[in-house]
Amino acid sequence: MQQQRFELKYLITEEMALRVRDFVRCYLDFDEYSVGKPDFSYPVHSLYLDSDDLKLYWETINGIKNRYKLRLRYYDTNAKSPVFFEIKRRMNNCIMKQRGGVRQEFVPYLLSGHLPREEHLLSKAPKQMVALQRFCELMNAIHAKPKVHIFYMREAYVSSNDQVRVTIDRKVFGEENLDPTIKTEMKDPVLSFQNLIILELKFTNRFPDWFRDLVRMANVMQCGAAKYVESIQGLGSRRVGADMPVIEEGPPKISNFQLKDLIPTWVQ
Repeated sequence: MQQQRFELKYLITEEMALRVRDFVRCYLDFDEYSVGKPDFSYPVHSLYLDSDDLKLYWETINGIKNRYKLRLRYYDTNAKSPVFFEIKRRMNNCIMKQRGGVRQEFVPYLLSGHLPREEHLLSKAPKQMVALQRFCELMNAIHAKPKVHIFYMREAYVSSNDQVRVTIDRKVFGEENLDPTIKTEMKDPVLSFQNLIILELKFTNRFPDWFRDLVRMANVMQCGAAKYVESIQGLGSRRVGADMPVIEEGPPKISNFQLKDLIPTWVQ
């Protein structure tokens, strides 16, 4: 299990995001994926799993203190690129992640409920197999299936010791994906957090003093900003194959034409 981490989330405007960028660059460096990218941002894709009664969604809605999410994190569909099978746990206010990097060709096999083997992994490190085994155990225990594909653009900063991170997530789109496969294309997505951007302040040990100055400068209050929950609410229970209704107060649907306008051409 990854060292425990604290995550504080805020919703800000684009104007404030630019001010936050200038502030953060006095303390942190770009992470390796942001360097040289337009708007210092790179695409992130996640495939979230849940049961047909949306057990993991409702645990978040109900504020269960000790809960987890099951997701696949990836950045493209290149056959040589990894797909990370991740367990993201929340224990009170702490976040802990456990993940194993899987070869893309074996993703459908594992999502269909088969047991993991060493050849499925990119690394032979024991912790990678432990993470993948635990992911499969939790998936099978609640009969979790692929539900939602989420895409966004991330601008990220990190300290030299990786103890402090700041991320700025823009253009969060969600679409149902009920097949045991990953994809980067979207046909009929919903846009979450209309006209707002997710700012996350992350640290593993001591709360940095300058975080307090940053929050004061931005004049924001900590809030919830769960991408999976927002996407589920925007899509509705029918689109994600749920057998019970969800709280459908999400954002309006975005057409294909609008989506192409909002996503940079180099991502499409």
